[in-house]
Amino acid sequence: MPRRSAVTSTLSATDATTTTTAIPEKVEWPSTFSDGLPLPKVVVFDLDYTLWPFWVDTHVTGPIKAVEGGLKVKDRYGEGYGFYHDVGSVLDALKQKGILVGAASRTHAPDLGREMLKLLKVPSASSGSSSTRAIDYFDHLQIYPGTKTTHFQRIHRDSGVAYEEMLFFDDESRNKNVEVLGVTMRLVRDGVTRNEIDEGVRSWRARNGRTKAEET
Repeated sequence: MPRRSAVTSTLSATDATTTTTAIPEKVEWPSTFSDGLPLPKVVVFDLDYTLWPFWVDTHVTGPIKAVEGGLKVKDRYGEGYGFYHDVGSVLDALKQKGILVGAASRTHAPDLGREMLKLLKVPSASSGSSSTRAIDYFDHLQIYPGTKTTHFQRIHRDSGVAYEEMLFFDDESRNKNVEVLGVTMRLVRDGVTRNEIDEGVRSWRARNGRTKAEET
């Protein structure tokens, strides 16, 4: 995968302004989740520089262990890593809305990526705790070297959901090629936020002609 022009330091990868460091008192949903308009059936995320601000295969050295109640993990050298700030609330909102969640990552450290998702916890608005493992929010995990089109073909095969009902968030513009399948992709530059989710949902609605409330 392409690398940033300068390797991000561990300090910036774990900056309190961008990563989850505390349980939020009140979780705010993306506005599109409550506006009465259609939503995709599956939302899929890349991992590196999309859900967390680092490359798990180059920045993180195993073994890793959970710290701060699972809001971060530390690696062999004591460096801390966590999700971008809004990621936990986004995952929890998706679960409460009944939207399937997937991961599509071509990392060369798939085992470490999965372990990161097992150790990181998501503050849950529904339970008021941080005891839910991040990996438990994912219905489909495609974490291995390969093309994103292969990742989506397998998600489609396993879920039975049409590509047109899928929304994908990724930080690399080359992965927009999944749109040839019918998937809608939102390019993110500074990680997943509630606003990015809203913009992605609006793009999905516009691309699929889903800008009006559906009849029930």
